[in-house]
Amino acid sequence: MARAVTSRRKSLNTALAWAVGLLIFFPILWTILTSFKTEAQAIASPPLFLNFDWTLENYAIVQERSDYMRFLWNSVIIAGGSTMLGVIIAVPAAWAMAFVPSKRTKDILLWMLSTKMLPAVGVLYPIYLLFIQLGLLDTRGGLVVVLMLINLPIIVWMLYTYFREIPGENLEAARMDGATLKEEILYVLTPMAIPGIASTVLLNFILAWNEAFWTLNLTAVDAAPLTAFIASYSSPEGLFFAKLSAASTMAIAPILILGWFSQKQLVRGLTFGAVK
Repeated sequence: MARAVTSRRKSLNTALAWAVGLLIFFPILWTILTSFKTEAQAIASPPLFLNFDWTLENYAIVQERSDYMRFLWNSVIIAGGSTMLGVIIAVPAAWAMAFVPSKRTKDILLWMLSTKMLPAVGVLYPIYLLFIQLGLLDTRGGLVVVLMLINLPIIVWMLYTYFREIPGENLEAARMDGATLKEEILYVLTPMAIPGIASTVLLNFILAWNEAFWTLNLTAVDAAPLTAFIASYSSPEGLFFAKLSAASTMAIAPILILGWFSQKQLVRGLTFGAVK
């Protein structure tokens, strides 16, 4: 039988969960609040939380100085393109490892995961020279390929885990009905793995969106995403905390909106499934 949980225990767990959530969200909240301060208020001691003169001056200066929409569009193309390309490659790979495993499948998975342990700076020099030779430096296409390769082990691992939960009998039934390998993956496996694929796409989109090392080293002007947009406000003259916070808020706003929308869709889907 399930262990009984008292109302006091539920209230304590709820309060603890809210406390942890607010602790995690506080740096983002502080960044947003700092973006509405003047530079003097941003470095005031003791820090000002809500009792300051709110201003939109930082956002106006950032918008005048930088073409925000160009950086945003680059981020969308790079993050979205690398994620979609990674999923297209990872779905057949994860299918093969989950349903047609070999003696070396686990070794391959561990090898793929081990590549994430290599410091990125260790391969920066050869990749940089390769980009120069191929003419891919400061191009969106080059960054899409690099970020896809970086996140590919995570995509394969996640999809492999989800595919392992799907009964193999369903695929065998499709084969008996005359489905080809392509039809089996597209019309049988993929619809059953939609929740897993969606969570994988969301996680890897966020990872690609937040990637700073490669975007700062392989771009200059044309393909620079929002990470370069934020870094441009760290100058040799010093850190302008209010303007830097405004730029950071403008960069994280699309991700916050995407997270909120994804949560609403997930709750709606779970509610619909429960009612159905």
